[in-house]
Amino acid sequence: MNIDNLKDITKLDREDMLDLLVSFPKQCKDALFIGEHSSLVTSYKKNYANIVFTGLGGSAIGADVIKGYVGGEISIPIFVNRTYAMPHFVNRETLVFAASYSGNTEETLSAYADAKKRQTNVVAITSGGKLKDLALKNKDMLIIIPKGYPPRCALGYSFIPALTTLSKLGIIKDKKEEIKNAVRFLNNLQGKKLASSVKGRANVAKNIARKIRGKVPVIYASDKLGSVATRWRGQIAENSKTLASSHVFPEMNHNEIVGWVHPKNVLKNFVAIVLRDKEDCARVKKRMDITVSILKRSKFSVLELESEGKSPLERILSLIYTGDFVSFYLSILNGINPAPVDRITYLKKQLAK
Repeated sequence: MNIDNLKDITKLDREDMLDLLVSFPKQCKDALFIGEHSSLVTSYKKNYANIVFTGLGGSAIGADVIKGYVGGEISIPIFVNRTYAMPHFVNRETLVFAASYSGNTEETLSAYADAKKRQTNVVAITSGGKLKDLALKNKDMLIIIPKGYPPRCALGYSFIPALTTLSKLGIIKDKKEEIKNAVRFLNNLQGKKLASSVKGRANVAKNIARKIRGKVPVIYASDKLGSVATRWRGQIAENSKTLASSHVFPEMNHNEIVGWVHPKNVLKNFVAIVLRDKEDCARVKKRMDITVSILKRSKFSVLELESEGKSPLERILSLIYTGDFVSFYLSILNGINPAPVDRITYLKKQLAK
């Protein structure tokens, strides 16, 4: 398949995921409107000891982004929960965000029930389903987001309304202007470096997709950008149907770096992708430089990508948006439709029996 040929793309992209990617900046703008116009439950305005986001997959990645984005300015801990029960420390002093795009994610519904038993304040983020019904019944704060998206394509809806809620509660500073600026920035980035109409070497995402085709990508980033590495891994798995791995600096320097030796016949098909940011810790930057040199000296392929943009939000989203396009173009190169996730669908049906 030729990813510079729109006809080849549309043959495979039968659910038009490309349009969902193109419209992501607008989704972020719409998500800001939703967040600003969601009614805050008056009783929620109080001090909290901690914040827990509970969700899975595409509904949880927004929480990871929030944690990486505001973790340095927030005065209380943020925890991202991806299982059936709440952490033991959760109590009535905890603010809980329960996110399920469908509203029927069984782990999230179970964790929600656990949170209610502990008398926590819950903010439910969903397009409908059982979570919506429970939130209405229990008079929780409810943020309704649009239906019709694959959950992984609803990132703007999963994190921007939560950001605005944290701002309304006085937990973080108002992010409205940063979000608006990020929307403009993403539109510009897409038009110049990511869109299907941008051909050849000018398209950053296409270049990376071509280089990792037929290989196992291992995505590395600083701990601060761990959510971005996680997003790349998830998108490559779901959209490209390609196994990927991710890890963070400096932790990978204390274990995984030694693993790039065996099995040699397998590792020859691995490629490292190092995601960088200008505000990475100086020591982490040096670790990245040394790690890249070690891998290159051992004849491994290494791709490096620097974030773009002025604000931290712009830079985080620049890497995420590029990764989303990479996973899309890789799916086309692999000759597959990026939208279906048949094994997830099958798994859910089996669990429902």
